[in-house]
Amino acid sequence: MNYSLHQLRTFVEVVRTGSITRAAENLHLTQPAVSLQLKGLQGQFDIPLTEAHGRSLRITPFGEEIARGASRILDEVAALEQRSLAHRGLLTGTLRIAVVSTGKYVMPWFLSAFMEEHPGLELVMDVTNKAAVIASLRDQQADLALVSILPKDLAVEELELMPNRLHLVVGRRLKGIPARCTRKDLSRSPMILREPGSGTRWTMDRFLSAGGAPIRKRLELTSNEAVKQAVLAGLGWSIMPVIGIRQELEQGELRIVPMKGLPIRTSWRLIRRAGKPLPPAASAFLAHLTAEKDRLVKEHFAWSDEVGRT
Repeated sequence: MNYSLHQLRTFVEVVRTGSITRAAENLHLTQPAVSLQLKGLQGQFDIPLTEAHGRSLRITPFGEEIARGASRILDEVAALEQRSLAHRGLLTGTLRIAVVSTGKYVMPWFLSAFMEEHPGLELVMDVTNKAAVIASLRDQQADLALVSILPKDLAVEELELMPNRLHLVVGRRLKGIPARCTRKDLSRSPMILREPGSGTRWTMDRFLSAGGAPIRKRLELTSNEAVKQAVLAGLGWSIMPVIGIRQELEQGELRIVPMKGLPIRTSWRLIRRAGKPLPPAASAFLAHLTAEKDRLVKEHFAWSDEVGRT
């Protein structure tokens, strides 16, 4: 046998995701590179690891066995690397954070210096909607979570990081929305919103229902980036966190429309399960943010406060 750790790691990711395309994205490789690694690993065995099933890839029972063994090997290799770093007095382990979709514009800036300071750490950051983030925290798949709306059915402790402001936003291609808007104006164009389970969707629904807005047309999408692109294309209007649209505002592709009751103000919060001890990596990161968050917000997000005041 002459297989490499790279081949094993690639195969395990293909098995985990069930897709060469998704495995390539997660490993930051091209699809041909992933296929080449699979071919090289398959060449070590007489029994097929995978088989074609229409357009999809099916893992054979033998392939499943190899994947389980490969996972154990990779875990042992990671443990050896962590022991080496620990002997040098460096923080090791895995920092596991779940982040709501818009939080992808926020969390990396709070992580960068910490991860640079602790090169022995692995980072797993799952970006998804609010419902999935809370489920991940509840099921202990994540140690920390970044949210803008606190869960009602899970006891948590929080560290408030920075303000989050949501504005009525339109693209320059959309006609019929005046410089200053009323609820009646909104009924003339489609509303673009996130799927149920999204924190932005919950905030938007709550704001509109409170005022009895006569909204009839709606377009539902499953990511903030998809919502932004739809607004840019002139398909309708939306209420969006300003944190994710800086470039489009500066370039004039999007504009904020003043309206009574807006902006909606919430806060970005890093939360953990109440009463549950944190692993060393998560505990160290929480301590880092407690000490550094004000400086980081001022350094990276002062612009959002200015936009929110216009």
